[in-house]
Amino acid sequence: MMDILKKVDVKKTGIFATGVLFGTAGIKVLSSKDAKKVYTQCTAAVLRAKECVMKTVANIQENAEDIYAEAKQVNEAREEAKEEFADESDTALDEEDITTEE
Repeated sequence: MMDILKKVDVKKTGIFATGVLFGTAGIKVLSSKDAKKVYTQCTAAVLRAKECVMKTVANIQENAEDIYAEAKQVNEAREEAKEEFADESDTALDEEDITTEE
């Protein structure tokens, strides 16, 4: 009999017993009306928070799209200005070549 008791791991047995005790108590707590009200209120709060977060995400996405569109316009305007400057420079160089040849 003593050999069997020596083989029993007290730590594992204690953890198992604690799990059974809290599991049983947890089931009783979860089945009570007060617990149901608490879980219902918590779930409702989570759903409200989700809705708020989704509105914020949608707002940020809209703003990001606006910013992206404006940034593309700025880059296109800069590219056009750069091309115009390059064309003017080429024209000025061509005019210099003509006047120096004469």
